[in-house]
Amino acid sequence: MRRVFLIVVIMVVLAFVAGGCGPGEEQKNTGDDVLKIGVAQFMSHPALELDQQGFLDQIKEEGFIDGENVEIDIQNAQGDPNLAKTIADKFVADKKDVILSITTPVSQAAVQAAKGTGIPVVFIAVSDAVGAGLIQETDQPTGTNVTGVYSADPIKQQMDLIEEMVPGMNRLGLIYNAGEDNSVSNKNRIKKYVSGKDWNVVEASVNSTNDVQLAARSLVGKVDAVFVPQDNTVISALEALLKVMEDNDIPLFTGDTESVKRGAIATIGNDEYDCGRQGAEMVARILNGEKAGDVVPEKIRKRNTVVNKKAAAKVGLEILQPVLDQADEVLE
Repeated sequence: MRRVFLIVVIMVVLAFVAGGCGPGEEQKNTGDDVLKIGVAQFMSHPALELDQQGFLDQIKEEGFIDGENVEIDIQNAQGDPNLAKTIADKFVADKKDVILSITTPVSQAAVQAAKGTGIPVVFIAVSDAVGAGLIQETDQPTGTNVTGVYSADPIKQQMDLIEEMVPGMNRLGLIYNAGEDNSVSNKNRIKKYVSGKDWNVVEASVNSTNDVQLAARSLVGKVDAVFVPQDNTVISALEALLKVMEDNDIPLFTGDTESVKRGAIATIGNDEYDCGRQGAEMVARILNGEKAGDVVPEKIRKRNTVVNKKAAAKVGLEILQPVLDQADEVLE
């Protein structure tokens, strides 16, 4: 009888050891319980940092805590398409449970790397998801492993705002990286819309941040105002662009609200922090069991009008009261 009792005691002890906990302790997550999220960002600038922070804050609110039930691996391609591909390939090799891709270039790399693997890809900060080849349509489930948040510049509102703010406006300068599909898409949409206003469009394309100042100088004397769409390369070198604009009294407008806070004059632009939160909600749905192909791609849900009075004064531009009245944020 005593021998039987000892065997039972030993079995109970072994069960506790195997379970990794004693009486009154919670069962810890094993490695298999921890979901793996890969976050790929194309480069660093304020708007993209807001995308990332919005994602991190919201995914936590959704109940996915980094270091507890999820492992979040954040990688930055530093503006290098080759590095973006390397990051995407590594995420696939690591068998991430989902990849969040921030901007068009890394989204294209992630979608290509994950093709045929079943690994879900959720993109955000992408202007033209269809034109970039990420999805076929925006208004229905994709039926693939890809979904996300698309956020094309509100071209009509942005161009109308420039017209309202710049007296005699009819010559528009556009600075963008022709290697970024998102920028080319917005550039083409701008040219199509302002053709109805009889504006002359002067383009200046760049290949890297080092080209931005020279491109800006090429527009001096040829334009009434300059617009930068959601272009990661140009926005990363915004200070070089601003100097040329301010030295020559040329109003600078952008598609990016954070660039207005850095010295551009105004925009009607995406709320990038909320864009990150929107993406996190979609990622959470997938981690909770939905298939990416059943999650309908979503248009960005929040935009803000931001005006910088100090920036306008530097180039001798007066902002009229009707413009200030419609702004969500006015920077003095």
